[in-house]
Amino acid sequence: MKKLLLTAVAAAAFGIAAPAFAQNIAIVNGKAVPKARADALAAQLAKSGRPVTPEMQAQIKDEIVAREIFMQEAQKRGLDATDDFKQQIELARQTLLIRELFADYQKANPVTDADIQAEYAKFVAANGGKEYRARHILVEKEDEAKAIVASLKKGGKFEDIAKKQSKDPGSGANGGDLDWANASSYVKEFTDALLKLNKGQTTDAPVKTQFGWHIIRLDDVREAQLPKLDEVKPQIAQQLQQAKLAKFQEDLRGKAKIE
Repeated sequence: MKKLLLTAVAAAAFGIAAPAFAQNIAIVNGKAVPKARADALAAQLAKSGRPVTPEMQAQIKDEIVAREIFMQEAQKRGLDATDDFKQQIELARQTLLIRELFADYQKANPVTDADIQAEYAKFVAANGGKEYRARHILVEKEDEAKAIVASLKKGGKFEDIAKKQSKDPGSGANGGDLDWANASSYVKEFTDALLKLNKGQTTDAPVKTQFGWHIIRLDDVREAQLPKLDEVKPQIAQQLQQAKLAKFQEDLRGKAKIE
């Protein structure tokens, strides 16, 4: 009878302890490490897009236990009571709280498909029309530019002169090639001169801009080759989200009473 009674008492004890133990992933130096810590870390990993596999769960447990060991040692040394530690904790608290604020705002104010389509329409309006394939030779002095114009009229090869004399490091090495671009991509003086040229024609006189003196040749013209909406949708969405968040921050600053 006594043996049965002890067995019952032991069973009752284990029955009470089991649920408590299930809430912890380990006992480190007599201190329980709650399972909630592992769950929080797993949720953080899942939120970042990393799958939480059984193998990952084991790694998470090891990480949480290791952190507990190191925290206990740091507390034993009194490091959690230092002013420096408290300041760092406060800065971390501020950062996390602000991050939650921004996440909450973005969740409540998502970028819609209509927003994206409207922004894409603006992009098409600003960049549509014709594109121009031009070359130029950039020099510092007008006399030098005039000499190049004269050389071209005598049969000099535009690409060779650009490679030797152009001060534009981007295009000079490529024979002055500026690739396809909307005419509005250039400064006004350059654009005005470019639009007066026919395909294959070179400016008769040097064109002065803030960068120096240009000799411009128009190689080709075509309708603008713009990306489809689906190709740029993620980038547009990201830009709009950033713009919304920036305005939210600006509005909060504007409403704040700062003395």
